Amino acid sequence: MKPALKLISTGTFAEDTRPAPASDAELLDAYSNAVVAAADKVSPSVVKIEIRHGGKSGAGRRPDLAGSGSGFIFTPDGFILTNSHVVHGASRIEAALSDGRRAEARLIGSDPDSDLAVVRVDAPGLTPVALGDSQSIRVGQLAIAIGNPYGFQCTVTAGVVSALGRSLRSNSGRLIDNVIQTDAALNPGNSGGPLVNSRGEVIGVNTAIILPAQGICFAIAVNTAKFVAGRLIRDGKIRRGYIGVAGQNAPLHRRIVRFFNLPVDGGVLVATVEPGSPAQKAGLEVGDVIVAYGGAPVAAIDDLHRLLTDQAIGVETPLTVIRRTEKLELRVAPAESRSFGEPR
Repeated sequence: MKPALKLISTGTFAEDTRPAPASDAELLDAYSNAVVAAADKVSPSVVKIEIRHGGKSGAGRRPDLAGSGSGFIFTPDGFILTNSHVVHGASRIEAALSDGRRAEARLIGSDPDSDLAVVRVDAPGLTPVALGDSQSIRVGQLAIAIGNPYGFQCTVTAGVVSALGRSLRSNSGRLIDNVIQTDAALNPGNSGGPLVNSRGEVIGVNTAIILPAQGICFAIAVNTAKFVAGRLIRDGKIRRGYIGVAGQNAPLHRRIVRFFNLPVDGGVLVATVEPGSPAQKAGLEVGDVIVAYGGAPVAAIDDLHRLLTDQAIGVETPLTVIRRTEKLELRVAPAESRSFGEPR
């Protein structure tokens, strides 16, 4: 391409060395290239999960297909993350891989409180995804969802991260905190599939849509999924402490951080306190910001969840909060979180 010419004051022409502005087509290509690259990287790891109810009732007859969803391989040896509600009540689980292979999967563990489950397949040549860091994502960044809506395998949709720090009630009745809101289109069958960034790193596990609204979809943050998956692989279930609050990540003013010499610049803002809960008995109030539990810093909801382990149940522990301009130390004894269907 010949360089552009410009007219100068002497009436002669000279080369214009300024870079030409990017055209709309070039900008669109950059966006398209990011989506294509992420989809190419992640799609081989996405599986369609089919669940069946009932046993065989005749020679070669398979149980009736009861539903389907999505999942993704996150280890080379066949561990797959999906939603708890996708595999709930299944007598048989099958995974359809992106290369056309089908494999029977066995349930490793399910956690209805976070709507996450791990299943495993025994198959060679599996491609695991790269897990990202949900703490590093920002509102407005590119978000790409891959799954099997209505059985259409490896469907790709793209949008942005619409909001962070949402709370979503799981089928067990427990609030799932720190949920990602996105407008990447999700439909029935997308549940359990990955939400990824432009680098092809998983930032969330797609879990829910709001009907009849359009463009309001939710994914469980991948940092929560990492913790839950690790415990499910180790123990098959999660026995967790429960204090009875719903909260969201919140920044702290620099003056408060300096005045109280806090090791963190954020905490968990208490949105609700359940009546009769350990938190209410400890004196926790709506609007408090939790900054430490048992002396360990709490900068985000994931930190608090990691500290409320089975070892914390029934143990009275100091809980440090910022209430308006005061730093308070309360004492709370977590109860055991009940499983789905059990009275609290």
